Amino acid sequence: MNNNTLPKPLVTFNQWFILISIILSLATGLYFLMVLPLFTGLMGLLLKRNPAISIARKFLSKPAGSYPQEDFAQLQFNQTIAVACLALSLIGFYSGYAIIGYVFAIMVGVASAVALMGFCVGCFIRFQWQQYRYRRTN
Repeated sequence: MNNNTLPKPLVTFNQWFILISIILSLATGLYFLMVLPLFTGLMGLLLKRNPAISIARKFLSKPAGSYPQEDFAQLQFNQTIAVACLALSLIGFYSGYAIIGYVFAIMVGVASAVALMGFCVGCFIRFQWQQYRYRRTN
């Protein structure tokens, strides 16, 4: 393992954490529950240390380097999208625009669920962006 990767089980845990937080929040109407993945995501982006992932790391049964690895830069890109959407969702709910809250929460929830099934929406977006930038320079 190196500083440019993260073990896949930790990434999967984070995806479940986000998805469950959103489901509970929308199912109960306790929208503040989305602050949990928003806060941990922000900490991950700003401090490069996501508290949810730090806790999950303690439960790895093998050395971190023995698991399939995920690219840290890609994860940061994905986390940026999730944090922005969660923030917009909470702003929508608490400013009286529930439709905005639902749209952004559902977008993050669907992206997390789809990632758990094997397709990374953020990876696709980042790849398309990199291709666009490459074509522009050549």
